Amino acid sequence: MAAVSTRTVAILAFDDMEVLDFAGPYEVFNVAGELGEGRPFEVVTVGLTGEPAIGRGGFTVLPDHRLADCPPVDVLVVPGGAGTRALVDHEELLTFLRERYDAVELLMSVCTGSMLLARAGLLAGLPATTHHTAYDELAALDPSVVVERGPRFVHSAERLWTSAGVSAGVDLALEVVERLAGSAAREVTVAEMEWLWP
Repeated sequence: MAAVSTRTVAILAFDDMEVLDFAGPYEVFNVAGELGEGRPFEVVTVGLTGEPAIGRGGFTVLPDHRLADCPPVDVLVVPGGAGTRALVDHEELLTFLRERYDAVELLMSVCTGSMLLARAGLLAGLPATTHHTAYDELAALDPSVVVERGPRFVHSAERLWTSAGVSAGVDLALEVVERLAGSAAREVTVAEMEWLWP
């Protein structure tokens, strides 16, 4: 069997991000990286600056990298939360998202992270979803987006996925683990996390 290459997963961190939007995919990819055969994932964090990002409830992340010096990555995760509203006109971030989309193997958003993808022009004419309270906001940012109201996650394009709110990011991250590293990696991650434990 061929050796498994380790993919680098970068998770964006910003002020007023939703905790589980960030921490849910972090946990999934980190556990899959630790327990999956060949250590298929390594997780890093990316902030707008080198300063700590303070999420909902004071949850704080000290990013490994800044937008300006983020190394090449294979998977990029864009969380949501109230803080996305302040970032829809953040040109450095929008440029980062456009440029990285051209280079990554897969880009995924959680919750209102899809609003940033829409503002960057990455969801034009595509199906996408977001938190159930933000469907209309997403549609207003780009009326060409086909807003899917209800699914846990949507395969928006070949290398682009969007998920619904908060806990849905865990489900999407597990889907990505299975697609990139196989069902065994997903199964060991689900078992370790006791996700949807019977």
